[in-house]
Amino acid sequence: MPELRTAMDRYFQLTARGSTYSREIRGGIATFFAMSYIVVLNPLILAGADASGGSLGFERVAAVTALVAGLLTILMGAWAKYPFALATGLGVNAFVAITVATNPELTWPEMMGLVVLAGLTMLVLVLTGFRTAVFNAVPESLKTAIVVGIGLFIALIGLVNAGFVRRIPDVAETTVPVGLGFGGVLLGWPTLVFVFGLILTIALVVRKVRGGILIGVIAATILAVIIEAVANVGPSVGPDGSNPQGWSLVVPELPSGAWIGLPDLSLVGSVSVFGAFGSLGATAALLLTFTILLSIFFDAMGTMVGLANEAKLVDNRGNIPGVDRVLIVDALGAVAGGAGSVSSNQIYVESGAGIGEGARTGIANIVTGLLFLVAMFFTPLISLVPFEAVAPALVVVGFMMVSQVGRIDWQDWGIAIPAFLTFTLMPFTYSIANGLGAGFIAYVLVRTFQGRAREIHPLMWAVAGAFVVFFGIGPIEQLLGVG
Repeated sequence: MPELRTAMDRYFQLTARGSTYSREIRGGIATFFAMSYIVVLNPLILAGADASGGSLGFERVAAVTALVAGLLTILMGAWAKYPFALATGLGVNAFVAITVATNPELTWPEMMGLVVLAGLTMLVLVLTGFRTAVFNAVPESLKTAIVVGIGLFIALIGLVNAGFVRRIPDVAETTVPVGLGFGGVLLGWPTLVFVFGLILTIALVVRKVRGGILIGVIAATILAVIIEAVANVGPSVGPDGSNPQGWSLVVPELPSGAWIGLPDLSLVGSVSVFGAFGSLGATAALLLTFTILLSIFFDAMGTMVGLANEAKLVDNRGNIPGVDRVLIVDALGAVAGGAGSVSSNQIYVESGAGIGEGARTGIANIVTGLLFLVAMFFTPLISLVPFEAVAPALVVVGFMMVSQVGRIDWQDWGIAIPAFLTFTLMPFTYSIANGLGAGFIAYVLVRTFQGRAREIHPLMWAVAGAFVVFFGIGPIEQLLGVG
Protein backbone atom coordinates (compact mmCIF):
# COMPACT_ATOMS: atom_id res chain seq x y z
CA MET A 1 0.00 0.00 0.00
CA PRO A 2 2.77 2.54 0.77
CA GLU A 3 4.32 1.67 -2.60
CA LEU A 4 1.02 2.44 -4.34
CA ARG A 5 0.73 5.81 -2.56
CA THR A 6 4.31 6.64 -3.53
CA ALA A 7 3.69 5.69 -7.15
CA MET A 8 0.52 7.80 -7.26
CA ASP A 9 2.37 10.70 -5.67
CA ARG A 10 5.02 10.57 -8.38
CA TYR A 11 2.53 10.10 -11.22
CA PHE A 12 0.25 12.97 -10.21
CA GLN A 13 3.09 15.12 -8.80
CA LEU A 14 1.11 15.45 -5.58
CA THR A 15 3.99 16.51 -3.34
CA ALA A 16 5.71 18.48 -6.09
CA ARG A 17 2.60 20.62 -6.52
CA GLY A 18 2.25 21.13 -2.77
CA SER A 19 -0.99 19.21 -2.32
CA THR A 20 -2.30 16.31 -0.25
CA TYR A 21 -4.83 13.55 -0.81
CA SER A 22 -7.31 15.23 1.56
CA ARG A 23 -7.07 18.51 -0.34
CA GLU A 24 -7.60 16.74 -3.64
CA ILE A 25 -10.67 14.91 -2.35
CA ARG A 26 -12.17 18.09 -0.86
CA GLY A 27 -11.39 19.95 -4.07
CA GLY A 28 -12.99 17.26 -6.22
CA ILE A 29 -16.16 17.31 -4.14
CA ALA A 30 -16.31 21.12 -4.16
CA THR A 31 -15.95 21.23 -7.95
CA PHE A 32 -18.71 18.65 -8.36
CA PHE A 33 -21.08 20.66 -6.18
CA ALA A 34 -20.25 23.80 -8.14
CA MET A 35 -20.90 22.08 -11.49
CA SER A 36 -23.69 19.62 -10.70
CA TYR A 37 -26.37 22.09 -11.76
CA ILE A 38 -25.52 21.37 -15.41
CA VAL A 39 -27.16 17.93 -15.09
CA VAL A 40 -30.45 19.74 -14.46
CA LEU A 41 -29.91 22.84 -16.57
CA ASN A 42 -28.68 21.23 -19.79
CA PRO A 43 -31.90 19.22 -20.35
CA LEU A 44 -33.92 22.43 -19.90
CA ILE A 45 -31.83 24.25 -22.50
CA LEU A 46 -31.99 21.38 -25.00
CA ALA A 47 -35.68 20.69 -24.39
CA GLY A 48 -37.06 22.16 -27.62
CA ALA A 49 -38.36 20.21 -30.60
CA ASP A 50 -36.48 20.14 -33.89
CA ALA A 51 -37.67 20.40 -37.49
CA SER A 52 -39.07 16.87 -37.40
CA GLY A 53 -40.81 17.42 -34.05
CA GLY A 54 -38.25 15.24 -32.29
CA SER A 55 -37.17 15.90 -28.72
CA LEU A 56 -34.03 14.79 -26.89
CA GLY A 57 -35.94 14.15 -23.64
CA PHE A 58 -35.14 15.49 -20.16
CA GLU A 59 -34.10 12.22 -18.49
CA ARG A 60 -31.99 11.08 -21.43
CA VAL A 61 -30.12 14.40 -21.67
CA ALA A 62 -29.57 14.46 -17.90
CA ALA A 63 -28.13 10.94 -17.90
CA VAL A 64 -25.79 11.46 -20.86
CA THR A 65 -24.75 14.90 -19.59
CA ALA A 66 -23.53 13.23 -16.38
CA LEU A 67 -21.94 10.32 -18.30
CA VAL A 68 -19.91 12.42 -20.72
CA ALA A 69 -18.88 14.92 -18.03
CA GLY A 70 -17.77 12.08 -15.77
CA LEU A 71 -15.69 10.26 -18.37
CA LEU A 72 -14.01 13.37 -19.75
CA THR A 73 -13.27 14.77 -16.30
CA ILE A 74 -11.65 11.48 -15.27
CA LEU A 75 -9.64 11.44 -18.53
CA MET A 76 -8.43 15.00 -17.86
CA GLY A 77 -7.38 13.98 -14.35
CA ALA A 78 -5.87 10.57 -15.06
CA TRP A 79 -4.06 11.47 -18.31
CA ALA A 80 -3.54 15.26 -18.40
CA LYS A 81 -3.18 15.32 -14.57
CA TYR A 82 -4.85 18.71 -14.05
CA PRO A 83 -7.82 19.65 -11.82
CA PHE A 84 -9.83 21.02 -14.76
CA ALA A 85 -13.27 19.40 -14.82
CA LEU A 86 -15.37 19.28 -18.00
CA ALA A 87 -19.08 19.34 -18.75
CA THR A 88 -21.46 20.68 -21.37
CA GLY A 89 -20.53 24.28 -22.20
CA LEU A 90 -23.34 26.72 -21.52
CA GLY A 91 -22.46 29.10 -24.34
CA VAL A 92 -22.34 26.38 -26.98
CA ASN A 93 -25.44 24.51 -25.83
CA ALA A 94 -27.47 27.73 -25.86
CA PHE A 95 -26.25 28.47 -29.39
CA VAL A 96 -27.09 24.92 -30.46
CA ALA A 97 -30.59 25.11 -28.93
CA ILE A 98 -31.37 28.49 -30.51
CA THR A 99 -30.10 27.36 -33.91
CA VAL A 100 -32.27 24.23 -33.88
CA ALA A 101 -35.30 26.14 -32.59
CA THR A 102 -35.08 28.84 -35.27
CA ASN A 103 -34.17 26.66 -38.24
CA PRO A 104 -37.11 24.81 -39.79
CA GLU A 105 -34.82 22.39 -41.66
CA LEU A 106 -32.41 21.27 -38.93
CA THR A 107 -32.80 18.25 -36.64
CA TRP A 108 -31.01 17.49 -33.38
CA PRO A 109 -28.84 14.68 -34.85
CA GLU A 110 -27.76 16.99 -37.68
CA MET A 111 -26.88 19.86 -35.34
CA MET A 112 -24.94 17.57 -33.02
CA GLY A 113 -23.10 16.31 -36.10
CA LEU A 114 -21.76 19.83 -36.63
CA VAL A 115 -20.55 19.87 -33.02
CA VAL A 116 -18.68 16.62 -33.70
CA LEU A 117 -17.09 18.12 -36.82
CA ALA A 118 -16.01 21.21 -34.88
CA GLY A 119 -14.46 18.95 -32.26
CA LEU A 120 -12.61 16.86 -34.84
CA THR A 121 -11.27 20.04 -36.46
CA MET A 122 -10.15 21.21 -33.03
CA LEU A 123 -8.38 17.90 -32.46
CA VAL A 124 -6.46 18.33 -35.72
CA LEU A 125 -5.42 21.86 -34.68
CA VAL A 126 -4.12 20.50 -31.38
CA LEU A 127 -2.27 17.54 -32.90
CA THR A 128 -0.57 19.80 -35.45
CA GLY A 129 0.59 22.10 -32.63
CA PHE A 130 -1.35 25.14 -33.87
CA ARG A 131 -3.53 25.55 -30.80
CA THR A 132 -0.58 25.24 -28.42
CA ALA A 133 1.38 27.76 -30.48
CA VAL A 134 -1.47 30.26 -30.22
CA PHE A 135 -1.58 29.75 -26.46
CA ASN A 136 2.16 30.38 -26.15
CA ALA A 137 2.00 33.48 -28.39
CA VAL A 138 -0.29 35.38 -26.02
CA PRO A 139 1.65 38.06 -24.06
CA GLU A 140 2.06 37.42 -20.33
CA SER A 141 0.10 40.50 -19.22
CA LEU A 142 -2.78 39.55 -21.50
CA LYS A 143 -2.81 36.08 -19.91
CA THR A 144 -3.07 37.80 -16.52
CA ALA A 145 -6.00 39.85 -17.83
CA ILE A 146 -7.67 36.57 -18.81
CA VAL A 147 -7.29 35.35 -15.22
CA VAL A 148 -8.84 38.57 -13.89
CA GLY A 149 -11.65 38.36 -16.43
CA ILE A 150 -12.42 34.78 -15.47
CA GLY A 151 -12.51 35.89 -11.83
CA LEU A 152 -14.98 38.69 -12.53
CA PHE A 153 -17.04 36.37 -14.72
CA ILE A 154 -17.22 33.59 -12.16
CA ALA A 155 -18.16 36.08 -9.43
CA LEU A 156 -20.94 37.51 -11.62
CA ILE A 157 -22.22 33.99 -12.31
CA GLY A 158 -22.43 33.44 -8.57
CA LEU A 159 -24.19 36.76 -7.87
CA VAL A 160 -26.70 36.28 -10.70
CA ASN A 161 -27.37 32.61 -9.92
CA ALA A 162 -28.09 33.57 -6.32
CA GLY A 163 -30.49 36.34 -7.33
CA PHE A 164 -28.37 38.88 -5.42
CA VAL A 165 -27.91 40.66 -8.75
CA ARG A 166 -30.89 40.56 -11.11
CA ARG A 167 -31.70 41.61 -14.62
CA ILE A 168 -33.98 44.62 -14.82
CA PRO A 169 -36.93 43.93 -17.17
CA ASP A 170 -37.02 46.00 -20.34
CA VAL A 171 -40.48 47.27 -19.39
CA ALA A 172 -38.80 49.25 -16.62
CA GLU A 173 -37.69 51.68 -19.35
CA THR A 174 -34.28 52.14 -17.81
CA THR A 175 -30.80 51.94 -19.27
CA VAL A 176 -29.51 50.09 -16.19
CA PRO A 177 -29.32 46.39 -17.22
CA VAL A 178 -28.87 44.87 -13.75
CA GLY A 179 -29.59 45.86 -10.17
CA LEU A 180 -29.44 44.73 -6.57
CA GLY A 181 -32.22 42.28 -5.69
CA PHE A 182 -35.73 43.63 -6.34
CA GLY A 183 -35.57 47.32 -7.11
CA GLY A 184 -32.52 47.73 -4.89
CA VAL A 185 -34.01 45.69 -2.04
CA LEU A 186 -32.90 42.19 -1.03
CA LEU A 187 -35.90 39.94 -0.55
CA GLY A 188 -36.62 36.21 -0.25
CA TRP A 189 -35.32 33.16 1.59
CA PRO A 190 -32.92 32.15 -1.23
CA THR A 191 -31.14 35.49 -0.91
CA LEU A 192 -30.77 34.86 2.82
CA VAL A 193 -29.17 31.49 2.10
CA PHE A 194 -26.69 33.13 -0.28
CA VAL A 195 -25.76 35.88 2.17
CA PHE A 196 -25.36 33.33 4.97
CA GLY A 197 -23.18 31.14 2.76
CA LEU A 198 -21.08 34.07 1.57
CA ILE A 199 -20.40 35.42 5.08
CA LEU A 200 -19.60 31.93 6.39
CA THR A 201 -17.31 31.10 3.47
CA ILE A 202 -15.43 34.41 3.76
CA ALA A 203 -14.98 33.86 7.49
CA LEU A 204 -13.69 30.32 6.98
CA VAL A 205 -11.32 31.33 4.17
CA VAL A 206 -9.97 34.31 6.10
CA ARG A 207 -9.39 32.07 9.11
CA LYS A 208 -7.68 29.58 6.76
CA VAL A 209 -9.96 26.73 7.84
CA ARG A 210 -9.29 23.58 5.85
CA GLY A 211 -12.22 22.83 3.58
CA GLY A 212 -13.69 26.28 4.17
CA ILE A 213 -15.28 26.58 0.73
CA LEU A 214 -16.75 23.06 0.87
CA ILE A 215 -18.02 23.62 4.41
CA GLY A 216 -19.73 26.80 3.23
CA VAL A 217 -21.50 24.96 0.40
CA ILE A 218 -22.68 22.14 2.68
CA ALA A 219 -23.83 24.48 5.47
CA ALA A 220 -25.76 26.68 3.02
CA THR A 221 -27.36 23.59 1.45
CA ILE A 222 -28.51 22.31 4.85
CA LEU A 223 -30.01 25.71 5.66
CA ALA A 224 -31.74 25.78 2.25
CA VAL A 225 -33.25 22.31 2.75
CA ILE A 226 -34.59 23.32 6.19
CA ILE A 227 -36.04 26.58 4.86
CA GLU A 228 -37.74 24.81 1.93
CA ALA A 229 -39.20 22.16 4.23
CA VAL A 230 -40.66 24.83 6.55
CA ALA A 231 -41.53 27.71 4.21
CA ASN A 232 -42.24 25.79 0.97
CA VAL A 233 -40.59 28.51 -1.10
CA GLY A 234 -40.73 26.72 -4.47
CA PRO A 235 -38.96 27.54 -7.76
CA SER A 236 -38.64 31.03 -9.20
CA VAL A 237 -39.51 29.79 -12.68
CA GLY A 238 -42.78 28.09 -13.47
CA PRO A 239 -45.73 28.03 -15.85
CA ASP A 240 -47.01 31.41 -14.65
CA GLY A 241 -43.69 32.91 -13.46
CA SER A 242 -45.43 34.21 -10.37
CA ASN A 243 -42.75 33.40 -7.80
CA PRO A 244 -39.75 35.68 -8.44
CA GLN A 245 -38.50 35.23 -4.87
CA GLY A 246 -38.26 31.46 -5.25
CA TRP A 247 -35.19 29.28 -5.75
CA SER A 248 -33.19 29.74 -8.95
CA LEU A 249 -33.90 26.56 -10.95
CA VAL A 250 -32.92 23.99 -8.29
CA VAL A 251 -35.32 23.59 -5.34
CA PRO A 252 -33.49 22.14 -2.30
CA GLU A 253 -35.85 19.38 -1.30
CA LEU A 254 -35.52 15.65 -0.83
CA PRO A 255 -37.05 13.75 -3.76
CA SER A 256 -40.48 12.28 -3.05
CA GLY A 257 -40.11 9.40 -5.48
CA ALA A 258 -37.31 6.96 -6.19
CA TRP A 259 -33.82 8.20 -5.42
CA ILE A 260 -32.08 5.80 -7.74
CA GLY A 261 -32.70 4.33 -11.17
CA LEU A 262 -30.95 3.03 -14.26
CA PRO A 263 -29.92 5.85 -16.63
CA ASP A 264 -31.27 6.01 -20.19
CA LEU A 265 -28.21 6.34 -22.44
CA SER A 266 -29.99 5.85 -25.77
CA LEU A 267 -28.85 9.26 -27.06
CA VAL A 268 -25.26 8.08 -27.33
CA GLY A 269 -24.42 7.72 -31.01
CA SER A 270 -27.68 9.32 -32.18
CA VAL A 271 -25.93 11.80 -34.43
CA SER A 272 -25.75 12.57 -38.16
CA VAL A 273 -22.27 13.94 -38.82
CA PHE A 274 -22.88 15.26 -42.34
CA GLY A 275 -26.68 15.47 -42.30
CA ALA A 276 -26.75 19.27 -41.94
CA PHE A 277 -24.90 19.68 -45.23
CA GLY A 278 -27.84 18.09 -47.01
CA SER A 279 -30.47 20.04 -45.06
CA LEU A 280 -28.84 23.48 -45.04
CA GLY A 281 -26.30 23.39 -47.84
CA ALA A 282 -22.52 23.36 -47.53
CA THR A 283 -22.04 27.11 -46.96
CA ALA A 284 -24.50 27.43 -44.09
CA ALA A 285 -23.31 24.22 -42.46
CA LEU A 286 -19.66 25.29 -42.65
CA LEU A 287 -20.45 28.70 -41.15
CA LEU A 288 -22.26 27.07 -38.24
CA THR A 289 -19.35 24.69 -37.70
CA PHE A 290 -16.87 27.59 -37.83
CA THR A 291 -18.88 29.54 -35.23
CA ILE A 292 -18.92 26.55 -32.87
CA LEU A 293 -15.21 25.97 -33.50
CA LEU A 294 -14.17 29.52 -32.60
CA SER A 295 -16.26 29.49 -29.45
CA ILE A 296 -14.83 26.25 -28.05
CA PHE A 297 -11.30 27.14 -29.24
CA PHE A 298 -11.00 30.33 -27.24
CA ASP A 299 -13.37 29.65 -24.33
CA ALA A 300 -11.25 26.71 -23.21
CA MET A 301 -7.98 28.59 -23.68
CA GLY A 302 -9.14 31.45 -21.52
CA THR A 303 -10.56 29.17 -18.85
CA MET A 304 -7.49 26.97 -18.48
CA VAL A 305 -5.18 30.01 -18.34
CA GLY A 306 -7.23 31.44 -15.50
CA LEU A 307 -7.46 28.20 -13.57
CA ALA A 308 -3.80 27.26 -14.04
CA ASN A 309 -2.65 30.65 -12.84
CA GLU A 310 -4.91 30.48 -9.81
CA ALA A 311 -3.53 27.04 -8.98
CA LYS A 312 0.04 28.27 -9.63
CA LEU A 313 0.59 25.51 -12.18
CA VAL A 314 2.29 27.68 -14.82
CA ASP A 315 6.01 28.05 -15.55
CA ASN A 316 7.99 31.29 -15.33
CA ARG A 317 6.79 32.29 -18.80
CA GLY A 318 3.14 31.82 -17.92
CA ASN A 319 2.78 28.59 -19.93
CA ILE A 320 1.13 25.38 -18.71
CA PRO A 321 3.47 22.34 -18.70
CA GLY A 322 2.00 19.50 -20.73
CA VAL A 323 -0.71 21.76 -22.13
CA ASP A 324 -1.07 19.55 -25.23
CA ARG A 325 -2.80 16.84 -23.21
CA VAL A 326 -5.21 19.37 -21.70
CA LEU A 327 -6.08 20.66 -25.16
CA ILE A 328 -6.52 17.15 -26.59
CA VAL A 329 -9.00 16.22 -23.85
CA ASP A 330 -10.82 19.51 -24.41
CA ALA A 331 -11.10 18.81 -28.14
CA LEU A 332 -12.38 15.31 -27.40
CA GLY A 333 -14.97 17.02 -25.20
CA ALA A 334 -16.60 18.55 -28.27
CA VAL A 335 -16.54 15.23 -30.13
CA ALA A 336 -17.95 13.24 -27.20
CA GLY A 337 -20.55 15.86 -26.34
CA GLY A 338 -21.82 15.97 -29.90
CA ALA A 339 -21.80 12.18 -30.22
CA GLY A 340 -23.85 11.99 -27.02
CA SER A 341 -26.33 14.67 -28.20
CA VAL A 342 -25.62 16.86 -25.14
CA SER A 343 -23.54 19.52 -26.96
CA SER A 344 -19.84 20.30 -26.70
CA ASN A 345 -18.13 19.65 -23.37
CA GLN A 346 -15.42 22.02 -22.19
CA ILE A 347 -13.32 23.01 -19.18
CA TYR A 348 -15.50 24.65 -16.53
CA VAL A 349 -14.65 27.86 -14.69
CA GLU A 350 -16.39 26.29 -11.68
CA SER A 351 -13.29 24.10 -11.34
CA GLY A 352 -11.99 27.14 -9.50
CA ALA A 353 -14.09 26.06 -6.51
CA GLY A 354 -11.96 22.93 -6.19
CA ILE A 355 -8.75 24.84 -6.79
CA GLY A 356 -9.80 27.22 -4.05
CA GLU A 357 -10.03 24.17 -1.77
CA GLY A 358 -6.45 23.27 -2.61
CA ALA A 359 -6.83 20.92 -5.60
CA ARG A 360 -3.67 20.92 -7.70
CA THR A 361 -3.60 17.54 -9.46
CA GLY A 362 -5.71 15.19 -11.52
CA ILE A 363 -6.75 13.28 -8.40
CA ALA A 364 -9.37 15.93 -7.71
CA ASN A 365 -10.71 15.48 -11.23
CA ILE A 366 -11.03 11.74 -10.74
CA VAL A 367 -13.13 12.41 -7.63
CA THR A 368 -15.31 14.89 -9.52
CA GLY A 369 -15.69 12.53 -12.50
CA LEU A 370 -16.67 9.58 -10.33
CA LEU A 371 -19.32 11.71 -8.63
CA PHE A 372 -20.74 12.62 -12.05
CA LEU A 373 -20.92 8.93 -12.98
CA VAL A 374 -22.69 8.17 -9.70
CA ALA A 375 -25.05 11.07 -10.45
CA MET A 376 -26.36 9.16 -13.48
CA PHE A 377 -28.09 6.82 -11.05
CA PHE A 378 -29.10 9.51 -8.54
CA THR A 379 -30.37 12.27 -10.80
CA PRO A 380 -33.14 13.30 -8.33
CA LEU A 381 -30.53 14.04 -5.65
CA ILE A 382 -28.68 16.45 -7.95
CA SER A 383 -31.56 18.83 -7.30
CA LEU A 384 -30.70 18.94 -3.61
CA VAL A 385 -27.96 21.59 -3.91
CA PRO A 386 -29.40 24.98 -4.99
CA PHE A 387 -27.51 27.67 -6.90
CA GLU A 388 -27.76 29.89 -3.84
CA ALA A 389 -25.62 27.48 -1.81
CA VAL A 390 -22.88 27.19 -4.45
CA ALA A 391 -22.80 30.87 -5.47
CA PRO A 392 -20.79 32.06 -2.42
CA ALA A 393 -17.94 29.73 -3.39
CA LEU A 394 -17.85 31.24 -6.89
CA VAL A 395 -17.76 34.79 -5.52
CA VAL A 396 -14.88 33.99 -3.14
CA VAL A 397 -12.92 32.19 -5.88
CA GLY A 398 -13.59 35.15 -8.17
CA PHE A 399 -11.93 37.42 -5.62
CA MET A 400 -8.89 35.16 -5.47
CA MET A 401 -8.47 35.34 -9.24
CA VAL A 402 -9.08 39.09 -9.58
CA SER A 403 -6.37 39.75 -6.99
CA GLN A 404 -3.79 39.13 -9.75
CA VAL A 405 -4.73 42.39 -11.50
CA GLY A 406 -1.63 44.07 -10.06
CA ARG A 407 0.59 41.96 -12.33
CA ILE A 408 -0.59 43.88 -15.41
CA ASP A 409 1.72 46.68 -16.64
CA TRP A 410 -0.69 49.60 -16.50
CA GLN A 411 1.96 52.06 -17.71
CA ASP A 412 2.13 50.36 -21.11
CA TRP A 413 -1.12 51.26 -22.82
CA GLY A 414 -0.37 48.76 -25.54
CA ILE A 415 -1.13 46.02 -23.02
CA ALA A 416 -3.26 47.95 -20.50
CA ILE A 417 -6.08 48.81 -22.93
CA PRO A 418 -6.38 45.26 -24.34
CA ALA A 419 -6.22 43.87 -20.79
CA PHE A 420 -8.98 46.21 -19.66
CA LEU A 421 -11.23 45.22 -22.56
CA THR A 422 -10.51 41.54 -21.92
CA PHE A 423 -11.50 41.45 -18.26
CA THR A 424 -14.44 43.84 -18.54
CA LEU A 425 -16.16 42.29 -21.55
CA MET A 426 -16.02 38.74 -20.16
CA PRO A 427 -18.56 39.49 -17.39
CA PHE A 428 -20.37 42.29 -19.22
CA THR A 429 -21.12 40.11 -22.28
CA TYR A 430 -21.34 36.87 -20.25
CA SER A 431 -18.81 35.28 -22.58
CA ILE A 432 -15.15 34.37 -22.19
CA ALA A 433 -14.69 34.25 -25.96
CA ASN A 434 -16.00 37.81 -26.42
CA GLY A 435 -13.53 39.17 -23.88
CA LEU A 436 -10.65 37.31 -25.49
CA GLY A 437 -11.63 38.52 -28.93
CA ALA A 438 -11.84 42.17 -27.93
CA GLY A 439 -8.53 41.96 -26.09
CA PHE A 440 -6.67 40.25 -28.93
CA ILE A 441 -7.97 42.64 -31.59
CA ALA A 442 -7.20 45.64 -29.37
CA TYR A 443 -3.67 44.36 -28.71
CA VAL A 444 -2.89 44.16 -32.41
CA LEU A 445 -4.42 47.57 -33.12
CA VAL A 446 -2.88 49.49 -30.21
CA ARG A 447 0.59 48.02 -30.74
CA THR A 448 0.29 49.06 -34.40
CA PHE A 449 -0.83 52.57 -33.43
CA GLN A 450 2.23 52.76 -31.15
CA GLY A 451 4.51 51.93 -34.07
CA ARG A 452 5.47 48.62 -32.44
CA ALA A 453 3.85 46.22 -34.88
CA ARG A 454 7.08 44.22 -35.13
CA GLU A 455 6.57 43.09 -31.51
CA ILE A 456 3.32 41.33 -32.42
CA HIS A 457 3.65 37.56 -32.81
CA PRO A 458 2.43 36.44 -36.27
CA LEU A 459 -0.09 34.11 -34.64
CA MET A 460 -1.63 37.06 -32.77
CA TRP A 461 -2.36 38.65 -36.16
CA ALA A 462 -4.00 35.42 -37.28
CA VAL A 463 -6.07 35.08 -34.11
CA ALA A 464 -7.16 38.72 -34.24
CA GLY A 465 -8.26 38.19 -37.83
CA ALA A 466 -10.22 35.10 -36.84
CA PHE A 467 -12.00 37.09 -34.15
CA VAL A 468 -12.91 39.80 -36.66
CA VAL A 469 -14.68 37.06 -38.60
CA PHE A 470 -16.20 35.73 -35.36
CA PHE A 471 -17.70 39.10 -34.44
CA GLY A 472 -18.79 39.73 -38.02
CA ILE A 473 -20.41 36.33 -38.59
CA GLY A 474 -23.89 37.89 -38.74
CA PRO A 475 -23.15 40.33 -41.59
CA ILE A 476 -21.14 37.61 -43.35
CA GLU A 477 -24.12 35.24 -43.25
CA GLN A 478 -26.41 37.99 -44.58
CA LEU A 479 -23.94 38.80 -47.34
CA LEU A 480 -23.81 35.15 -48.38
CA GLY A 481 -27.57 34.84 -48.10
CA VAL A 482 -27.50 32.09 -45.46
CA GLY A 483 -28.54 34.09 -42.36
